[in-house]
Amino acid sequence: MQTFIINFLIGIGIVRIFFEQNPGVEVNASNAFLAFIVVYFLLWLLSYFYDLNHFRKLPKVFSLIFFFLKELIKANWRIAYDVLTPRFLLSPAVVAYPMEARTNLEITLLANLISLTPGSLTIDVSDDRKILYFHSMYVENNDLEALKQEIKNGFEKKILDITR
Repeated sequence: MQTFIINFLIGIGIVRIFFEQNPGVEVNASNAFLAFIVVYFLLWLLSYFYDLNHFRKLPKVFSLIFFFLKELIKANWRIAYDVLTPRFLLSPAVVAYPMEARTNLEITLLANLISLTPGSLTIDVSDDRKILYFHSMYVENNDLEALKQEIKNGFEKKILDITR
């Protein structure tokens, strides 16, 4: 984490110097984004000389974001379909999910991503922090194990790839 902060400060310094040395360049979002990309690339090149974990983790963060957006769209589509059709496809259940996540950050991210997805809501975490209880409106064929595997291979795997 310390090298990330140092690299972040170096990047801000490089961007500041660039904008000071080029007074004709307007400071706006597109130029700042371009400067961020250039600085990120330069620091990535420097990472060959010393180990920087955050360069390997940034693509995983984007992967988690896109996975969450995909799940969000899928869940919204399922709920909209259920609301607009005459028959209900609901099969609600409360699930006790055994987590591999152990730190506060991992558990919080997992619980929040589950709650942010429509049709599911995190209820509680056990006292020993090994079980996450959540409610799901759509448990297909009452197959709780399939739902647990979906969470394990989806949200939890991507979160653990980033945090560990």
